[in-house]
Amino acid sequence: MAVSPFDSAIYRELLHDDEIGRLFTDDAEIQAMLRVEGALAKAQGALGIIPADSATAIERASAALQPDPASLAAGTGRAGIPIPALLETMREALKLPEFAQYVHWGATSQDVMDTGLMLRLRTVCDIVDARLRLLLQTLADHAEAHAELPMAARTRRQTATATSFGAVVAAWGAPLLDQLEALAQLRPRLLRVSLAGAAGNASALGAKAAATRSALARELELADTDLSWHSNRAALAELAALLTRINGALARMGEDCVLAAQDEVGELKLPQGAGSSTMPHKNNPITAETLVSLFQLSVALDGAMQQALLHRQQRDGAAWSLEWHALPQICMAAGRSLQLALALAARLAPDADRMLANLQGGNGLAFAEAVSFRLAAILPRAEAQARVRELCAEAIEQGCSLAELVSQRFPDIDWQPITDPGAQLGDAPRQARGFAARARNP
Repeated sequence: MAVSPFDSAIYRELLHDDEIGRLFTDDAEIQAMLRVEGALAKAQGALGIIPADSATAIERASAALQPDPASLAAGTGRAGIPIPALLETMREALKLPEFAQYVHWGATSQDVMDTGLMLRLRTVCDIVDARLRLLLQTLADHAEAHAELPMAARTRRQTATATSFGAVVAAWGAPLLDQLEALAQLRPRLLRVSLAGAAGNASALGAKAAATRSALARELELADTDLSWHSNRAALAELAALLTRINGALARMGEDCVLAAQDEVGELKLPQGAGSSTMPHKNNPITAETLVSLFQLSVALDGAMQQALLHRQQRDGAAWSLEWHALPQICMAAGRSLQLALALAARLAPDADRMLANLQGGNGLAFAEAVSFRLAAILPRAEAQARVRELCAEAIEQGCSLAELVSQRFPDIDWQPITDPGAQLGDAPRQARGFAARARNP
């Protein structure tokens, strides 16, 4: 097994996300850093901070250079970061010392690495946003189509009252709407340029520090900021938490699907899963289970990202490098979970007959609350509840339905509407349709 199953040749079909994965390769990181170095030189050349011909040469070299990641390994091992080795490669490519001396002028390694990370995280945000919107459309279709499909609501793993499958789907999707909005709000705080220099005050750039930073931000289409964020990692921690919350919502959908697809429940038919090596009848819910495990992994990694908020003093190598372990995997877990959730939702099929049978089964006790409220119209509420509690126990003991018993004891009341599943959906259809409308126009 590879150190991370995400990058394993064995597990890649289960866990790997090609689009996200491409952003966290060595080549992708190097090219992002080179783009920052080229953009910095261009901005400084335009401002007269470095000679124009040097700026042009550095920009061209940055665009053309494609170093073998392995060639940076020894230098990274010595320095703890890849920038010194990358700068050496750039200076060798430039050949002329009069050009090479202006590479990385006034910046520090963390500026280039953090800004390069923002270029890649921008694409991560784009991918997550697009997939969330696709998933919300699919969930909206289910919610609207099944807004009035009765099924048993379950609380604390026991049958409670009637609800609709559309309302259940709406409950899956509502947190995703919240996270889609949160992602849009986070982007300007997250996707910022860093050009604060060695100790966070950009002293090497002098009076033109702010102008250089602004020009670099424009060149890279990132937000500008007048405060160093070398040791302020709040936006990165917020991204990790947001992606983990997305995974949590998807895991909740996956867990509900696993429970509803159990043989003894049978209310949902899931996409074809996988069989057992010894039990030919099995159809294991691989997709839904993977959503759960990816969330649990993301929670553990998110803890590391929150610990990395403790960036000591002006810069902190230990906390910074902790992010390198956790954040790429959190991004991968979220991206892959969204892919799996899309596949699951697209082929999700409710079994209306089984839902109705389960709702009306169990001696019809799912209607106990409705019966007690109807009796409360003619009896004191406490007495009504006590009578229904006795009737529920009697129904279980005799193996008959609550509806039969209550009709015998209170024949003057028309109980059919009270024990009709379609009449006991309450606000569920409105919730389902309200979610569908929001999801189609998030």
